[in-house]
Amino acid sequence: MTNTASHITRADIEDFLFMEADLLDHWQLEEWQNLLTEDACYYVPPNDCLEGSHRDTLFIIADDRERIRQRIIRVMDPNCHAERPKSRLSRIISNVRILETDGDLIKISANFVCHRFRRYERGGEYVGKMHYILKRNGASFLIKERRMLLKSHELGSLGSVSFIL
Repeated sequence: MTNTASHITRADIEDFLFMEADLLDHWQLEEWQNLLTEDACYYVPPNDCLEGSHRDTLFIIADDRERIRQRIIRVMDPNCHAERPKSRLSRIISNVRILETDGDLIKISANFVCHRFRRYERGGEYVGKMHYILKRNGASFLIKERRMLLKSHELGSLGSVSFIL
């Protein structure tokens, strides 16, 4: 990446998001964890309250850094039947936008499609919008907040979100 302390391009952000998607698609969750700040949060709000707060709304996922660590331990455990065999994942990221910069923090949004294929199941597509707060880290970034807004009206047919969306 070629950003400087004062100038970040959309291409810099896209490269980071594409690299993150590749790690997640290939179940490299330990490496993905290295992209998180120590105070990172990961949110998936309910599809009927996308702009709600995890403090007063029941979220699908509302994890702080420790819960993210525990989620990864559970999903990578050989006894995790929800992901045995592991789902095959393929993410597409588009419409990346830099919304705001404030010091070393950058707010971004992008659209995503996550295709999930599981043995003995029909494939599923998770479609939505991503909102991130990134923190500059040298020539790259760390994820401070990751909010995945699903567009689906009904989530039951998609199956459980046992993987990192």
